[in-house]
Amino acid sequence: MRYFFIYFYYTALSLFYIIALPILIAASFFKKYRRSIPARFFLCGNSPFEKSGIWFHACSYGEVTSIAPLIHALGSNDLNISVVTKTGFDKASVITSNARFLPYEIFLPFWIRKQKVLVVTEAELWLMLFFIAKRAGSKTMLINARISDNSYKQYKKFKWFYKIIFSFIDEIYAQGEQDKKRLLELGAKNIKVSGNIKNSLLPKVTKRYAKAKNTKVITLASTHIGEEALLLNQLSSVDLSDTKVIIVPRHPERFEAVSKLVQSWANSHGKTYSRFSKDGFDKLSDVMLCDTMGELINIYAITDITILGGSFVESVGGHNPLEPAAFNNSIISGKFFFNQKELYSRVENIVICDIQEVADKLKSSIPKTSTSYLENTNDIVKSILDIK
Repeated sequence: MRYFFIYFYYTALSLFYIIALPILIAASFFKKYRRSIPARFFLCGNSPFEKSGIWFHACSYGEVTSIAPLIHALGSNDLNISVVTKTGFDKASVITSNARFLPYEIFLPFWIRKQKVLVVTEAELWLMLFFIAKRAGSKTMLINARISDNSYKQYKKFKWFYKIIFSFIDEIYAQGEQDKKRLLELGAKNIKVSGNIKNSLLPKVTKRYAKAKNTKVITLASTHIGEEALLLNQLSSVDLSDTKVIIVPRHPERFEAVSKLVQSWANSHGKTYSRFSKDGFDKLSDVMLCDTMGELINIYAITDITILGGSFVESVGGHNPLEPAAFNNSIISGKFFFNQKELYSRVENIVICDIQEVADKLKSSIPKTSTSYLENTNDIVKSILDIK
């Protein structure tokens, strides 16, 4: 029965592809998709992996970064990484010369070659990916698996579909006990709880920035669309003398739009403004936009108060609080952190509030956060090495 469904699923995907061709062609001219769409949907410059090795698949920049501890522990030369986004591809290309965009599912039967093991991160549950990998003779693993409160309802509606996907996954490593319980309800098997691998190593500073004595740094970290305006509005009523404000948007394609917004706000409040990409950090303007990738850890190292983005808009679900907590930042968060509940429980003294309360919190004494939590990835590494 499941093989009949897979045939139907593949046919439906093929028809959808034909219908979507004009949109895909048009979208490929946008800078954001100029490389990923031709590679994923037309296989331009996106040949199959030549070597049979350890194949990691991760969606984007953050997920690729999260597998770095595993790659370090494996010390493997036969490493392949596939991704979905351009930022993920750029990061993967630094790790290995065998980086690829994952093709659209209808191409996978012709693109996938046998690997020793396929290791997929988080929620990249592509039916054809696991099905074809298993048919090719690869062991399959899902690591860092999680199912948030919001997405669980959707998963349950399509339980029959996910049960088919899970039938082609040999091992699953979940972030927490609740994730394991939900995965079992959806038909998954052979599940272990390993925690969040994003936190298996302490964050490392790659550049050391200095700040003036008696100067406070407030960082708006991993902000999403709409949050910058809301948070800057709150900062308008806060005394920012002897304070530097750094804004770090989550997505690079928004840098220009955020720059215009922040510069306008800075000018209207008599503040100097600069961008990392043009001026660097040394200019030490009153308000700075971090528009270069890979700097957030370095910024946390000199930050006093982090306002953690992705938590003031309901659609995102929060971001990792352990990184700023590792540098004992004071942390202010919104109430929408449903994707990060497990991690939030590992940090002491996070201040959680509505957006309208941020200014009042900044005017009060905010405690420093702390965390001693460190994940252990030994079980995952051992399982991968056992294949070799």
